[in-house]
Amino acid sequence: MRSFKVNLFIAFLAFSASYASTSQALELTLSIQPILPKKEIIKAYQPLADYLSSKTGHNIKIKAHSNFLAYWSDLRRSKGFDLVLDAAHFTDYRILKKKYIVLAKIPDTVSFSVVTHEDNLIFDIEELALKKMATMVSPSVGGIRIQNYFTNPMSQPKIIYAKNSNDAAQMVIDKKVIASIIPTALVSRYEGLNTITTTTSLPHMAFSASPKVPADARNKIKQALIRAKDTAEGQAMLAKINFPSFEPTNAKTYKGFASLLETTLGY
Repeated sequence: MRSFKVNLFIAFLAFSASYASTSQALELTLSIQPILPKKEIIKAYQPLADYLSSKTGHNIKIKAHSNFLAYWSDLRRSKGFDLVLDAAHFTDYRILKKKYIVLAKIPDTVSFSVVTHEDNLIFDIEELALKKMATMVSPSVGGIRIQNYFTNPMSQPKIIYAKNSNDAAQMVIDKKVIASIIPTALVSRYEGLNTITTTTSLPHMAFSASPKVPADARNKIKQALIRAKDTAEGQAMLAKINFPSFEPTNAKTYKGFASLLETTLGY
């Protein structure tokens, strides 16, 4: 009889532990800066959400945004940003204004280049004043950089907003615009582009978490990201999202880049 009671008690403890584990599973949103249309963002980054859900036991769902203006609006209200993968200026802004915690980053840095078609003999960026130029809407990095280049409202390019950086590059190839600003890494993928100038580099995109996400969940996510390159499952995920790995980082890496947003409405 005593043995039966002991076994029953052990079974109860096991059930309770299992129930507690299940009941503690969190519903978390993962937002990515809208460098692609909403449907394409979800498709491109679903492998990352699935991988993190599998590794942490939490249900991580992608929240996509239609454009950078909508993204910036929700960002300022902290609406739908439990977890975020985005650019240096947004990352630093969240650290400063929203107390987000940086968990990991994509290796290396990124820069942007202003390009024209090789048939257009333009060698100075000032020659683009009043000419058609493609970029993603501010406060994307490209959009902000163009505003920084052309501070005189009377001598700015005629901005044509692109859906994404590939779209901006293709507009130049198709001669729908004279120039565009695109990630420098993208330039070599297109034949016939001439680079006028390249911006200073920024740290690559960071993965950060809201302070509302419990510390143990943040730690699980951080370890899953950093160790991804060392496992077959992680390597498969990285290949699908087209990143080499995630590496450790901290707030210091992104310090100062929020200043790019200072002229953005609502900052």
